[in-house]
Amino acid sequence: MAKTKEIIDALGLSKEEQIENEIKAKIISALIGARKEQGITQTEWEELSGISQPMIARIERDKVDPQISTIIRLLLPLGKTLDVVPLEK
Repeated sequence: MAKTKEIIDALGLSKEEQIENEIKAKIISALIGARKEQGITQTEWEELSGISQPMIARIERDKVDPQISTIIRLLLPLGKTLDVVPLEK
């Protein structure tokens, strides 16, 4: 995570943009972790969620900003959900 912070600092992003990028990275990391923890391939996840495998790959590589509805459709077959929590300080 330290390297990511150095990159973000070098880009000159605002504090809000930095927080947004950190939250997005945590969500994507949690999605990937949950999928792998359950031993589900991207192709199997496509069948379970209705989200195409190429889109799943782009999400996992942080090439697209998925809508919340897409994230929810990916989480449900994994038995997961989103939760709104206070920011860590």
